[in-house]
Amino acid sequence: MKFNITLLFALFLSPSIFGQTVGTIEGKIFANDAAVPYASVALLHTSLGTPTNEKGYFSLSNVPTGTYELVVSAIGYKPHHQKVQVFANAATTVAIHMAEANATLNEVVVTGTRTERRRLESPVAVNVLDSKVFSFTQSNTLSEGLCFQPGLRMETDCQTCSYTQLRMNGLGGSYSQVLINSRPVFNALMSLYGLEQIPANMVARVEVVRGGGSVLYGSSAIAGTVNIITKEPEESTYTFSSNSSVVGGKAWDHFLNANINTVNEARNAGVSFFASHRDKGAFDANGDGFSELPELVNNSFGFNSFFKPTANDAIDVNGWSINEERHGGNKLEGPADKADQSEYRLQNILVGGFNWDHSGKNNTSYSLYGSGQNTKRSHYTGIGQSDGWGSTRNHTLQGGFQFNVKAPSFLGGTNTFTTGAEHQYEYTFDEIEAHGYLIDQRTNLTGLFLQSDWDVNAALTVLSGVRINRHSNVDRLILTPRLNLLYKLGTTTQIRTSYARGFKAPQAFETDMHIAFAGGGISLIQLDPDLREETSNSLNLSVDFNKATEQMIYGFTVDGFYTRLQGAFVLEEIGTDESGNQQLLRKNGSLSTVKGVTLEGRLNYDQRFQLEAGFTFQKSRYDAPVAWSEEIAGTRTYLRSPDAYGYYVLTLLPQSRFNATFSGVYTGPMLVPHFAGAPGVVKDVLYTSPSFLENNLKLSYRFTLKSLEKDLQLNAGVQNIFNAYQSDFDTGAFRDSNYIYGPARPRTFFFGIKFGLM
Repeated sequence: MKFNITLLFALFLSPSIFGQTVGTIEGKIFANDAAVPYASVALLHTSLGTPTNEKGYFSLSNVPTGTYELVVSAIGYKPHHQKVQVFANAATTVAIHMAEANATLNEVVVTGTRTERRRLESPVAVNVLDSKVFSFTQSNTLSEGLCFQPGLRMETDCQTCSYTQLRMNGLGGSYSQVLINSRPVFNALMSLYGLEQIPANMVARVEVVRGGGSVLYGSSAIAGTVNIITKEPEESTYTFSSNSSVVGGKAWDHFLNANINTVNEARNAGVSFFASHRDKGAFDANGDGFSELPELVNNSFGFNSFFKPTANDAIDVNGWSINEERHGGNKLEGPADKADQSEYRLQNILVGGFNWDHSGKNNTSYSLYGSGQNTKRSHYTGIGQSDGWGSTRNHTLQGGFQFNVKAPSFLGGTNTFTTGAEHQYEYTFDEIEAHGYLIDQRTNLTGLFLQSDWDVNAALTVLSGVRINRHSNVDRLILTPRLNLLYKLGTTTQIRTSYARGFKAPQAFETDMHIAFAGGGISLIQLDPDLREETSNSLNLSVDFNKATEQMIYGFTVDGFYTRLQGAFVLEEIGTDESGNQQLLRKNGSLSTVKGVTLEGRLNYDQRFQLEAGFTFQKSRYDAPVAWSEEIAGTRTYLRSPDAYGYYVLTLLPQSRFNATFSGVYTGPMLVPHFAGAPGVVKDVLYTSPSFLENNLKLSYRFTLKSLEKDLQLNAGVQNIFNAYQSDFDTGAFRDSNYIYGPARPRTFFFGIKFGLM
């Protein structure tokens, strides 16, 4: 009896009796001829699924026979659906080619390691700001778009000329290394207005490395690195656009942009042209006759080209120019030196560069590169029709080489070794003869770098490197090592940690050396004769989680940072000169610490809505108080550095003809110095600003012109909807022009049109 029951039970379970035979589905996932690792492969309406391995292969076994819908999803790619049939005791083999999505979660990036890496596989955390974000947020310039990145904050620091600086992790603009196509030609002088001068239609994407994890690029990468990648041609297309805004109901701001791309039939050569024209009127916020936003006219033009003479060689050549006239103060219809208070800048910038990449035999490759910029500027800064004319000349030349060799079998893993050397020369001449103000300086920086990018196994990557620096203003060699670790927890989570040592050499011109109005005159900055280099030690620890399902992609990042600065550069008031102008001394201060945590979240649900948000909590403190004014006791807190700031971008229907985007930037309270001199301001004050939340809305609709096979897009919206804007600007000619905080513009209505292939 027992035997019969056992036999009956076995027959009941037998798949051959009831037709439950099984087979296998196996294959590889591709995108642009490259494997897609850690993609999610599943059979719809079943519990069967598996991830691909690091080489893009997958295998689903014990699949009952029948027809299924195979669903493949991966970060950075559009979901793929495909019918497959499973036969008994057989393997069904598929090769699936995925299309890249507009999401920027797993793009190829170059900034973290100086070599190409998928973002989720890079041991250095790299954030990507692409052209879609510029479009969704109505960011017409680079500076307007950078605030929609975690840990970054754009601030305007002058109500007369509106110069800006980029703060990363709470540190000032001079602590951030800005690259153009991976080259450090964007110097301190250019950074005064350059981030606002660069039009968004020139930019393909911006790669951001927060913290000192990218010190291989040289000095000034203490807070992080911003790499501006200009547009390259992919297809033969063209687009034209026009945008107009009315700022605060008073001043017009017009943009006219053009992009033309052409690629030959062999697809081994192409060139991309861009052009932009901006005409902006001055804005007076308080009706005193003096502008809070200057008038300006900007004309920009440039190109980016490539040529691939062989399968192993690629040559890139790029160049662009900016011509801008900027005028703030009062009596703007006349010459600058006939006004009661005025700042005037006429600036011409030329930038160019080349890069030759060669892929050799035996897993080797090398690059030769060079770049340069030349800036000419005539300027005026004066009060009461005084003689404040000056001139500036500045040029930078940079060149070097990089050699890479890949060891496919290295201690059980793979390793890419990188070495190279580069040299940078910079000359700065800036003079205002009437004020006895003169900068005449030449600097040379030579760097030798070594790096090991070791994939120990599928889960662990160790990136180590060191740069040896020789700066003409420092009397010894400076070593800046770094170490980065990446550990992958399955297919969804990456843990990164890093250490980096950085330095910043004394130089003639820094962002804070902008000549401003204060105390009834102008403020001039001089360098301490004993000023020495500033050094830093930085630590970062982050957790990055991303998951792709059939209908959504979602994820979050938690990034903790700690930077210890030695000999931090500070400004202290030291009195006035014979003309009554305020004198500030740039000197080494005490030790200081910047620490905090940045939180990021992202979600894309079935292309119906897309949300990105970031928020930073931080503390920036000197060990000993710094006296910024002779009248007030010093403070340990960094000036103009809020303890909390963040952003959000919510886009509805991002891929459809109609889309709506809500965006916003939050700035918490911060300490702002306010020098006396303006009516009602009788003594220096350290003011705590209120918090601001700037909210924006953009609506757009795209028509298809079938007869022309082109698209026409109309858009409109409002920036700073609730007019979160400073309300206590100084008035009159003796105002403190650096007493400015909060959003860069009041409520602004805009509308625009775009024509071309979109």
